[in-house]
Amino acid sequence: MIEVCITAAQTVTGLGTGLDPLFDGIMAGKSAVAPVERFGTARYLSPNACCVPGLAAGEDSLLYPLLERLMEGFPAVPADCRLLLASTKGPVDLMERLQRGEAVDPAELPMERVLSRVAGRCGTTGPALNVNAACASSTLALARAAQLIALGRCEAALVICLDLVSEFVFSGFSALQALSPTRCRPFDRNRDGLTLGEGGAALLLMSRERARREERKVLGVVAGWGAANDATHITAPARDACGLIQTVRQALARAGLTTDAIAAVSAHGTATPYNDQMEMTALRALFPGRNLPVHSVKGAIGHTLGAAGGIEAALALKCLEAGVLPPTVGLIEPDPEGVGLVSDAAQDIRGDFVLSTNSGFGGVNAAVILGRGDA
Repeated sequence: MIEVCITAAQTVTGLGTGLDPLFDGIMAGKSAVAPVERFGTARYLSPNACCVPGLAAGEDSLLYPLLERLMEGFPAVPADCRLLLASTKGPVDLMERLQRGEAVDPAELPMERVLSRVAGRCGTTGPALNVNAACASSTLALARAAQLIALGRCEAALVICLDLVSEFVFSGFSALQALSPTRCRPFDRNRDGLTLGEGGAALLLMSRERARREERKVLGVVAGWGAANDATHITAPARDACGLIQTVRQALARAGLTTDAIAAVSAHGTATPYNDQMEMTALRALFPGRNLPVHSVKGAIGHTLGAAGGIEAALALKCLEAGVLPPTVGLIEPDPEGVGLVSDAAQDIRGDFVLSTNSGFGGVNAAVILGRGDA
């Protein structure tokens, strides 16, 4: 297969715009968790989320100033590249305003319209699609983009990942009793739920030949990818982690790697009791006898839904470059199954590949294996 390279990566989170503020903030143990000011939270389990500061849209959706901030300073995007958007709810804030009786153009709600506006801003003219697979959306979009390039169906693909903190989603997770009353604590033995977040990621993928021809720096490679559904429950993961285990094995097989090649794991780590337990079960089964460095970013920036995997993949590239895995912010006392894996301190990466995994409602699981870029 054709080698798939990542030539540009950018993020926007509650910790700021760019990979450096995100990486430096997490390394310093910072968290963007704060009381929500966008809507009232008195009726819900938690007052907190991780919102991107300073977003203002006027009559438009907040999705577009988020997109604008994401693309500021991003390298030129080839017009012929494929566009893959990953968003679970798109301009959900417009839907909320419409339901409140405010003047909103319903034509702005469908994802086709969002795709058109994103393509216009990014300058792409080729085929475009939105991937909506719950919290695994952007990992699957990244995998799909890599597959298109690896099979020679295109030379370049742009993955854009965007999701907002909205009262619609906030109320849903509160109804599910899934929100932490305070701040999420991934892989902690006393974890009590997730914290929602918002953000975006942009990743430009190219074949090695295209990157060389355009003299693009290679930040990393997408070595392998996988996806599987455990088909167990609409919201809960399979307790035996069968779907995630199968997903990671697919990714390893596609990359032609053994488990020994994986130096660290960027885990989904939502801090809900069942998700974190499922992931620990999977990692213990996949990497028996290894104290493999594992972390979750969600204690620092919240669970960014469809954008999570894209943000985490971009951060993994930075971690590989720096040779260090950031601490799991919010972790105080590791779950017994996580002892030796997760840490509230930074951990060295001794190797060339990071495994990034995400799981979502409906039993979906997705994984990508990211390799080091050019020195």
